[in-house]
Amino acid sequence: MRMKKIVSVILLISLAFSALTGCSGGKDKEVSTTGFAFDTTYTITLLEGGSQELLNSCVQKCGEYEKIFSRTLESSQLYQINEIEDLYLKAVDAQGVYRKEKNKLAKDFLTEKEIQSIEQQINKEKSEKNEAQYRIQENGTAIFQVSDELAEIIKTGLAYAAQSDGAFDIGIEPVSSLWNFSEDEKVIPSKEKIAEALPYVDYKKISMNGNELTFQMPGMGIDLGGIAKGYIADALKQYLQEQGVSSGMINLGGNILCIGKKEKGQDFLIGIQQPFADRNETVAAVSVHDVSVVSSGIYERYLTDKDGKQYHHIINPKTGYSYDNDLMAVTIISDKSIDGDALSTTCFSMGKEKGLAYVNSLKGVYAMFITKDEKEWYSEGFSELLIEE
Repeated sequence: MRMKKIVSVILLISLAFSALTGCSGGKDKEVSTTGFAFDTTYTITLLEGGSQELLNSCVQKCGEYEKIFSRTLESSQLYQINEIEDLYLKAVDAQGVYRKEKNKLAKDFLTEKEIQSIEQQINKEKSEKNEAQYRIQENGTAIFQVSDELAEIIKTGLAYAAQSDGAFDIGIEPVSSLWNFSEDEKVIPSKEKIAEALPYVDYKKISMNGNELTFQMPGMGIDLGGIAKGYIADALKQYLQEQGVSSGMINLGGNILCIGKKEKGQDFLIGIQQPFADRNETVAAVSVHDVSVVSSGIYERYLTDKDGKQYHHIINPKTGYSYDNDLMAVTIISDKSIDGDALSTTCFSMGKEKGLAYVNSLKGVYAMFITKDEKEWYSEGFSELLIEE
């Protein structure tokens, strides 16, 4: 542990980019591009073995992934699945075959006629763009056919939910969708709405079998915000390496993934942001290569109510409100970005002591915790990666 004030402003990702807006060039030319997807700004820079054509392919892939994993984009697979689940709950409630106060069907089995009537109501009210393939079973479960990519990330999310005993829960969508942390439309849901939504949050009632996604009750939903950027970064890195890229960096809104080393075999220098400060103000910096650096904290997206109470975007699935502990931020260094994504949220939810113990039990994973008193706490091995002032 050490205490440290805000350090001088430095360029954290010290790559000396020659053209952040995307320059043209042949193979082995340094090229970079910046865009917007997943509700964040991303930058992809290729230092060795890249080309503008490869960058263009990455931009296209980012758009394709957004149309699969986005919770807010109406054309995405995930949005459409969540919409069907929401309409399913409204349909069974309206037709009197659901006990909302008990969050279960009013009977053990639905008749074929009831299922047809429910599906007709859903299909009548769903958005025109909704192409989700689903079927409702007699026992009330809803089964969706999903793409390989969506199936893979949901399986990973469910695995992390089980490992964290629900502290990280991709089934939090019924609650997370009530909150809005954007600058233009900040929303703090009422206690009543949160209480009504909480019973539908339970990863144990979500399952994947091949490409079949099953919800055990109507009204559930999935939010991949805690792992989607990590999954995408890993997929982009694999694609780029298969195309011959040996050096570069993928930065998806703060989820940083290094490809190999910099020129001349040097490490990348990655800065860790000082909470609530400008993005160029760092609390620490690490020297790394070929790994992921992911941070989660209360400073990323937050809002304040009329009484001055602050809420942040890391929501506790058991309460429906922001996790309230002694932490400001958690940074995870790992081989894969999806692991760093999930672990940064999981460790934040555990708090400093349990989070550090958990990371220390993992092989090849390192963490830094920043508590609200501005102290830094390191897992085993993390301090060896730090750049001394």
